[in-house]
Formats: sequence, C-alpha cells, structure tokens
Amino acid sequence: MRSQRIAVGAAGAEVTRIVLLPGAYHALDEFIAAGFDQALRERALAAELILAAPELAHLNDRRWLARLYTEVIAPARARGGGGELWLGGISLGGFMALRFAAEGQHALDGLCLLAPYLGSRIVAAEVGAQKSLSDWKPAALADDDDDRRIWRFVQGLPMMVAAPRVFLGFGSEDRFADTQRLLAGALPAASTRVIPGGHDWPVWRALWDTFLNQLASRP
Repeated sequence: MRSQRIAVGAAGAEVTRIVLLPGAYHALDEFIAAGFDQALRERALAAELILAAPELAHLNDRRWLARLYTEVIAPARARGGGGELWLGGISLGGFMALRFAAEGQHALDGLCLLAPYLGSRIVAAEVGAQKSLSDWKPAALADDDDDRRIWRFVQGLPMMVAAPRVFLGFGSEDRFADTQRLLAGALPAASTRVIPGGHDWPVWRALWDTFLNQLASRP
C-alpha cells in the first residue's frame, strides 16, 4: 500500500492523525496539488496527515482491509502522541473508510467523508424506501456485500458505546448527492456540510478546510 506522511505542529504536542484515501484512479500527489497539506500547515494543529492508496488489485478480494490496518492504521496508533485517529477519504476513498469502519475490529475516533461514493443506488433505494434507516432490516449479508455492510454500520452508529464522530461533506450538485443526502439523514444534523458545487477538487478542498477548522476550534 502506497502511503505518504506529512507532520505539522509543535513537537511533543498531542497529535491528531488523519488517514485519507483517494478516489478511484486518483494519485496521492493530487492531494498535495490541491493544497491539502498546506491547509493543515495554516492551522494551529499538531497533526499528521497520512495519505494512503491501496493497490487496485487488492480491492476486489478485500486484501486492502487487512493491509490498511497493518501498514497504516496500526503504525499510526503505535506512534502514540495521545491524540485522535481519523480515517477518511474522497469519493471511493470515503466508501473504503466506511467499509473499514464497518469491520468493527479497530477503533477509530472519527470518519472524514468528503463526497463519498456510497455504493449501488439499488441498495440505497432499498434503504431509502423505509421511513428511516432504523426501519431497514437487511437479510443475512454475504461476505462480498460491501454496500449493505456500510449501511448496516451507519444504522448501528446511534447504538455504539464509543461511536466514531462523523464529518460528511459534499457539493449540492455532486453526482452522488442523492445517496449522500440519504446518509446525511441518518446522521446528526451538525455532522454534515453541503456547499455549492459538484464532484471535484475545489469542492473537496473547501470541505477539507471546513473539517480542519472544526478540529482546530475544538477545546
């Protein structure tokens, strides 16, 4: 798994670590070109941004789940610092962040979902046909039913003792906005930020700024 670490802030301070996964066919350098690292440096945060991209060959057989943990998440935890660990991503990367969290084996403090792809619209329509997500009752899930596993994870968030915080952001004209709004409806209102725009880097950068501002303003 390709990865890149960018550390900022005062040495010895409590470090917030944020792992971000790119969208389909995006290169890690595109985060840098869009200024994600610069945005972090501009704020009073002791933080480490970890950009990570699974190999495409590992996506279909789900080897990326184990490799994300062993090669990125576990080492980030082991570096210590006492701060929070967030996992997030853009588009397909947001889907993968949710899918990793749905495994339920490794605690995360938060999820940063920027314009996430949320799987099949057929499954989303199945969920959306209910009065609320809590009314949805999926049958037993197959091992490869990633879409329903994600929605079942979201369904269970209110019942989790130590649920990760969620930041969901997307553009009002995003091509996945219908499913993103469905997800927003299952989260506390304060968790979601919608801004004008589509499924592109200027929108994602603006949402990243909003997410970082929220982190920086917390006591």
